[in-house]
Amino acid sequence: MSIYEKLNTAMDNNDVNAYAELLHDDFKFVRHATNSEMTKSDWVNVISGMMESGKVTRTNSRCIYENDDILISHSFVSFPDGTSEAVLVCFTLSDGKIIRSETGATPIN
Repeated sequence: MSIYEKLNTAMDNNDVNAYAELLHDDFKFVRHATNSEMTKSDWVNVISGMMESGKVTRTNSRCIYENDDILISHSFVSFPDGTSEAVLVCFTLSDGKIIRSETGATPIN
C-alpha cells in the first residue's frame, strides 16, 4: 500500500495512531504563514484534536503524484467555523515515512 493510501485511510478513519506511524521521527510541518515549523509530537497533537473533534472533513482527496521521495495530494477541507479550503500538500519522504509536510491552501467561498 502506498503512503498516500495509508495516509488517506488513517484520515478517513480518524486513526491518530496510524497517522503518527507514517511520520518519520524527524518530521517537520512547515507553517509558511508564520515562518515556523512544528515537530512530530506538535503536529500529532494538532491532527489528534482535529480528528477527535469530528468537525474537520475532507472531500475529493486525491493523489497527484507519489514516488519514493515525494507525495503531492489535494483535497477540500471544511472546518468547524464554516470555512472551507482547497489544500495542496507536499510531503517529502525518507525511509518510507513522511519527514516534511508543507501546505498551500486557498479559501473557498
